[in-house]
Amino acid sequence: MAGIEKYIAIASLGLFAMFAGEVNVFYNYLTHPNVETEPEAKLLMYMSIGVAPASVMAGTAFIMSKRYGSRQIGMLIVAGGAVLLVGMIIANSIVPRIDVNYRISTVELVPPLFMGISVAVMAAGAVLFKTKKRPIKEFF
Repeated sequence: MAGIEKYIAIASLGLFAMFAGEVNVFYNYLTHPNVETEPEAKLLMYMSIGVAPASVMAGTAFIMSKRYGSRQIGMLIVAGGAVLLVGMIIANSIVPRIDVNYRISTVELVPPLFMGISVAVMAAGAVLFKTKKRPIKEFF
């Protein structure tokens, strides 16, 4: 396995899991909120500290290892996408139970949007399974 790419892919997996957990906990809270909250601002905050860096890290690990391909890095990227997909499926099942006052378009849009992103992440990770190491051309 490669050097830093592995750690970047592991960090990406962790951030995808963190985002899925944050969204699910927040959606469960919105079913019976104790204190008024602004769901759109919270979701944007969770996106900026969770899924945005996770996507960038998954992309970075993919780009760094696409030249030689790596089953392990590909598996970590696919696992990150799978964690995000499962988390968003669970969050999407919570949406109908959310208090009507907090069921805004952002709350309803986040799970399907990130389900689509998770499929793209898993596809990128799967590409690393098929990539073969390119020979180094020596000109001199």
